[in-house]
Amino acid sequence: MSEKAPAGPNIAVVDDDASLREMLGEYLAAEGFRVFPFADGEAAAARLAAVSPDLVVLDVMLPGIDGFEVLRRLRARSAVPVIMLTARGDDVDRIVGLEIGADDYLPKPFNPRELVARVRAVLRRVAAIPAPAGAVVIPQGRLELFPRRLEATLDGGVIGLTAAEFRLLEVLVDRAGEVVTRETLCRRALGRRPHPLERALDTHVSNLRRKLGGSGDSPIRGVRGRGYQLLGEAPPA
Repeated sequence: MSEKAPAGPNIAVVDDDASLREMLGEYLAAEGFRVFPFADGEAAAARLAAVSPDLVVLDVMLPGIDGFEVLRRLRARSAVPVIMLTARGDDVDRIVGLEIGADDYLPKPFNPRELVARVRAVLRRVAAIPAPAGAVVIPQGRLELFPRRLEATLDGGVIGLTAAEFRLLEVLVDRAGEVVTRETLCRRALGRRPHPLERALDTHVSNLRRKLGGSGDSPIRGVRGRGYQLLGEAPPA
């Protein structure tokens, strides 16, 4: 009697290590995910759209084009969540990945159970659609959020955001004018407690600042020792 195929979310695993792909495939399938493995960057970049993944696990070091280039091509057409696999202790890889659109990262070697937990956490964040949708007037103009599309607009123009960036902006818009603590931002937007040495939150916020008007003119202000504040107010009725 054949086993019933998993009917859960589609997870693409892009890694040139065959044993790692097989191990992750077994763990993810056992948790109910449908797994689509890719051994190199070119194949992934060309075929990811065809499998419509709900999330991509993407290694940085790949033959041919590397994970960064795969991510750049993916971000040109999709906001699908991406978890990058990086060399342990390589802060540069993690920062670059977050800056060009990764939602999370995991250093190698890692416990596959932790990867499964992170996959679930990212998917929960993407699936959550808190209300209200959100609108605020900032110095740059009228900022509006559309959670069902994970999309934000500034004076009608679409701002290209990753899922993690959108969730952070959503929390800041919901509490515009207030200082939101790092712990609150990490818990609500990234789905985990902050770690003293982790810089993912700061990298995401830096990306948001740039996209909302540059580091000098950004409506997002850092408050040392506390968190971040969005300088804005509710739009007139």
